[in-house]
Amino acid sequence: MRFAVVGGGISGLVAAYKLRQSLGPDAEIVIAEASDRVGGKLRTVSLAGDDIDIGAEAFVGRRPEVPALLRELGLADQLVHPSGLRPVIWADGDARPLPPGTLMGIPAGPEYLDRLVDGETLAKIEAEPTTQFAWDRTSDCTVEELVAARFGEQVVQRSVDPLLGGVYSGSSRTIGVRGALPTLATALDDGAPSLTEAVRRALPPPSTAPVFGGIRDGYGVLLDALVRESAADVRVGTRVQTITRVPGGQWAIGGIGPVDGVVLALPARWAAELLSGLNHAAAQALREVPLASSALVALAFPAGVELPQRSGILVATGEPLRAKAFTLSSRKWPHLAEREVKLVRASFGRFGDPVSAWSDAELIGAAREDFAVVSGVLAEPVDALVQHWPDGLPQYGPGHLDRVAAVEAGIAELDGIEIAGAFLHGVGVPACVASGAAAATRLVAR
Repeated sequence: MRFAVVGGGISGLVAAYKLRQSLGPDAEIVIAEASDRVGGKLRTVSLAGDDIDIGAEAFVGRRPEVPALLRELGLADQLVHPSGLRPVIWADGDARPLPPGTLMGIPAGPEYLDRLVDGETLAKIEAEPTTQFAWDRTSDCTVEELVAARFGEQVVQRSVDPLLGGVYSGSSRTIGVRGALPTLATALDDGAPSLTEAVRRALPPPSTAPVFGGIRDGYGVLLDALVRESAADVRVGTRVQTITRVPGGQWAIGGIGPVDGVVLALPARWAAELLSGLNHAAAQALREVPLASSALVALAFPAGVELPQRSGILVATGEPLRAKAFTLSSRKWPHLAEREVKLVRASFGRFGDPVSAWSDAELIGAAREDFAVVSGVLAEPVDALVQHWPDGLPQYGPGHLDRVAAVEAGIAELDGIEIAGAFLHGVGVPACVASGAAAATRLVAR
């Protein structure tokens, strides 16, 4: 039997690995990746003589997918957790504590934002449960439309946007409630009488488990292991442009030849191109998923530089800064604190920002200047690098779940084709791992 995985990001690599587990050593598995490397938005490179991740660096530690995958691959000793320092939010020219008691920055009560917003906003939050509230169970709206109407714009700009910017490279104006905050939508659908009460119901139960996890030697270790264990024929620099049905129930993949099954693990836009002649409804739904571009600047400062005692700095919208966030990697991760340099990551780009047009020199300059403002660090870095992520993250806008349903219904009509990726059921690494594994399982079953 012969299978193709189109797209060599984490979703595609996991799909290939799971196919190998199910089909055994005799199946032929081809991974076609258009770029010159596998890994997608995960990448580990050298900075100041040591490795650092310049895509995602962490994953939600309370989800089981990544730790389970590391154990399967014999990499359990690579699992690490943050130091416990908390980030701050830079708002109105000052560093303010990241508030507890919020769901993606939406507060369960005024007491959680008392150091982040003004008194008028706190009074509005306190009064919110007593004001008339209507929620339409049949529709969707942006996070901004919901939160600003109930709590005001300060909550949106200072509490919600900094978190959404980190997860989706978007903002409350581009992200829908149902796609990004499903537990909140469920609480509202179930009749929560106010937004604050809905947040209380939607918040996860208290837990002592670490919120985030990471990989000690970088995501490259995981990517290498998936390639090795999948025993796939990995073809980088191979852009698949056509998929057609051939007699006998197989699929002909341009540049690869006939296969018995296909997993499409591509960004929405490229998956739409391949599906346009196979299922119009699925292709159209994929075209409607917007994509946001971002960029990351990694800075290595001399060992003597004193970084603030916090894990990161999130920037509120409306601040006169170009960066949207800083990760103080040497403070956040104990294993990175042991290095001879102090590591900082600066993130740029929300949906609609022209960050792809910025040169590396412009981004490094902006990172250094903005970091000096929020941290007081004026030292020259000893090394720096830039990673652009054009069209890197899908935007879960209003109606996203309907688009996903249309995609999955269309794929279900194509026997021998499955789909995986960050545009389906979550943009984080655990969600992508789950997506790739589920696609492989469905393909084998069919």
